[in-house]
Amino acid sequence: MNPDTSDTSPGLGNKQALLLSLGAVAAFQLAYTFATLSFLIVVYLGCLFELSRLKSGRLAFYTGLAIGLLACAPQLSFFWNIFGAAALALWVVLAFWLGLFLALASLCRVRLGRLPTALLIPFLWTGLEYFRSELYYLRFSWLNAGYVFSDNLPWLPLKHAGVYGVGFVIMVVIAFLSLIPLKKRIWVGSGLLGLLALLTNTPRIDSPSIVNNPGRLTVAGIQLEFPSEPEVLLRLNQLVKAHPQAQLLVLSEYTISGPVPESIKAWCRKHQRHLIIGAKDAVSESQYYNTAFVIGPTGDILFRQAKGVPIQFFKDGLPAREQKLWASPWGKIGICICYDLSYSRVTDELVRLGAQALVVPTMDIVDWGRHQHELHARVAPIRAAEYGIPIFRLASSGISQCVCATGQTTATAPFPGEAAMLTGVLDVSHAGRLQWDRVIAPLSVCVTGLTIGWLVVLALRPRPHLTQPD
Repeated sequence: MNPDTSDTSPGLGNKQALLLSLGAVAAFQLAYTFATLSFLIVVYLGCLFELSRLKSGRLAFYTGLAIGLLACAPQLSFFWNIFGAAALALWVVLAFWLGLFLALASLCRVRLGRLPTALLIPFLWTGLEYFRSELYYLRFSWLNAGYVFSDNLPWLPLKHAGVYGVGFVIMVVIAFLSLIPLKKRIWVGSGLLGLLALLTNTPRIDSPSIVNNPGRLTVAGIQLEFPSEPEVLLRLNQLVKAHPQAQLLVLSEYTISGPVPESIKAWCRKHQRHLIIGAKDAVSESQYYNTAFVIGPTGDILFRQAKGVPIQFFKDGLPAREQKLWASPWGKIGICICYDLSYSRVTDELVRLGAQALVVPTMDIVDWGRHQHELHARVAPIRAAEYGIPIFRLASSGISQCVCATGQTTATAPFPGEAAMLTGVLDVSHAGRLQWDRVIAPLSVCVTGLTIGWLVVLALRPRPHLTQPD
């Protein structure tokens, strides 16, 4: 270790580390529980940054692991309802990434010193957040720093940063503040936090009217969980009676447990409607694609899109072989299924192809509980704000949403809400765009990988032996 570049600042004492750890957990829970306190995610990240001053990489890892468990497990308590005792392992896996972040940051402080580590930490945070959310088998993105602002989008630069860019920018600001004198740091940091608190609690501005927009598409859906074929037909009749102006109807993922029945095709032909419905596209007796079918007014299947990322540990079909857009009469519509919306690598491809709106048939089972549905409902506003296009998300038991291009939810259907209806108007007059975080996030993964490789090499390098004088 080079003493000229190492971090010579005093390490954290046990009491300081404990207070910072408790502060991180409290800030995270408050930010994710109360929309008015979403700005406290900055305090959470600030506490983690300060914990990088732990002098032992091993201590930093276990500290991060403990914080991760206390932060994730309460928010993901519904894992126990779904997976039973295996939820313990899943909570540990999620907490592992936070432990790894603190371990890397701590080791970099020792090896590189204060300034290089401050510059590196935003990349380490974003690289690990993106990797665990998008790239490995157990990818899971719901508790990212950016998702906490799903209720505050009109006043935040998410449409210019992206969900991963939000965390990156916050860490850059925190890193900058760490380099200025303590007294100025307190004043500037408090001022910025107060400004963010003000912005996130400023009343929303109503979304602009699109009644006279030529790209106007009226969509309606009804929440059904494991319905029978006769019930589907009955509910469709109720839907068109309640919303006769709807041009496109949507039902949830797995509305039908097999192929689309002829009776539903005949219904579309009789009522001259377009319908998006979740069903199975069989490959063999044992394999299928979890698919959203578009049935046209002629009763024919006009388009189909399989699920890109089937849920791990579930029988959820084969992953889609390709992604395409439905060239609808109103514009280019991207269709993704349920958790596909949580993966930017799935939805980004639809936007690259020119999607002007997203329709998302979803199955969130009622037994999974309200909080699971509330966390899942954070995703659609984030995606809409990132891409600048509207989203219509129809879930089997709520929370269904119609979201405009600014990320504002204009209509919802409740949880559990059996047979609850949702209708909204989508502006499909323009295509979406991708944000710069889609470049910085993969770059951060590379930087993080190189950092890990460098630290491993240093750890394996033989240490020089000191010779005793004769």
